[in-house]
Amino acid sequence: MKVQSVLGDLLPSDLGRTLPHEHLSLDFHHFFNDAPKHLQGYVTEKQKISLGNIGVLRQYPYSSPYNLQFFDDDTNEKVIEDVHLYKKWCGSKCTIVENTTHGIRRDLTFYREVAKKTGVNVIAGAGHYLEMTQDNSELSISLEQMSDLYRREIVFGVDVSSNKNGSDIIKCGFLGEIASNWPISDFEKRAIKASADVQSALGCAVTFHPARDSRAPFEIMRLYLEAGGKADKCVMSHLDRTIHDDDMLLEFAKLGMYCQFDLFGTEVSFYQLAEHLDMPSDAQRMDKIISLVDEGYLDRILMSHDIHTKHRLIGFGGHGYAHIINNVLPKLKLKGLTDEQIDNITITNPSKWLEFNI
Repeated sequence: MKVQSVLGDLLPSDLGRTLPHEHLSLDFHHFFNDAPKHLQGYVTEKQKISLGNIGVLRQYPYSSPYNLQFFDDDTNEKVIEDVHLYKKWCGSKCTIVENTTHGIRRDLTFYREVAKKTGVNVIAGAGHYLEMTQDNSELSISLEQMSDLYRREIVFGVDVSSNKNGSDIIKCGFLGEIASNWPISDFEKRAIKASADVQSALGCAVTFHPARDSRAPFEIMRLYLEAGGKADKCVMSHLDRTIHDDDMLLEFAKLGMYCQFDLFGTEVSFYQLAEHLDMPSDAQRMDKIISLVDEGYLDRILMSHDIHTKHRLIGFGGHGYAHIINNVLPKLKLKGLTDEQIDNITITNPSKWLEFNI
């Protein structure tokens, strides 16, 4: 068994503590959302992040065009600094799974640069993000074309060379995040089914991004399983903002995929991307995890931050990629989880999910 990183093959035991859902570079401008009128002066188009507006940005992160440009030189510098700190506090073995897919500006070359400069393993994803983020040329591709694309990016890799006379190949190591809205569009259904097709053929891992509707994870799993995908190689992301009812969460866990709580560090009073929802606190996320452990689902839990805007990086006044290590894991121990259980969630589960043979 192996894991494919942007620097080459790894043994599952090489991964160490793993963040299974993060971003190192992407463009999130599609999700711009105006702040309340009386606060718009703090997040104008050309305004950068400062002590004077970071408080507003923490509550209204999608109202700053600068904050949503998670790919410019300012971001890249701070990402590398932040991943260095993650390595420092994580230890000798640590991994970041990069979830950016087609539609939101994946940058495999930068992911490799981060891995080389920091010594942190980086696993890159193949697939498509939401229909609304795609170019028109992408929207008409068939299920078979999607499957072929995803398979090639994992088996043969992506040529990132700008030199026509040579090649520079970087391989993806999993499928995801495969994203869908609600209701799920035909394009997004094809992406889900294509991921199932490739997963069943290669045995690789896959991650799904559900819409902010409690029905969405169930429908994604129905489409995926009916198309031949394996539940135990599948992650459902963002459950902390999607399934709030405890009984419904337990019912969903019975399907056998990994239940991922990946918005640690995001605590806002007003959730811009779904105004009707209450964004849970980190404490509430931890309580959900403990409840799943108590119900026997220790082997089906994953944790991450889903960092995708500048303001969450340490260099811009945020919590950074080491927030779970520094702040959440100690609290989980105080809440009763053992070191062995924490290692199971943050080391064992991600390695089992990511390992495959091709």
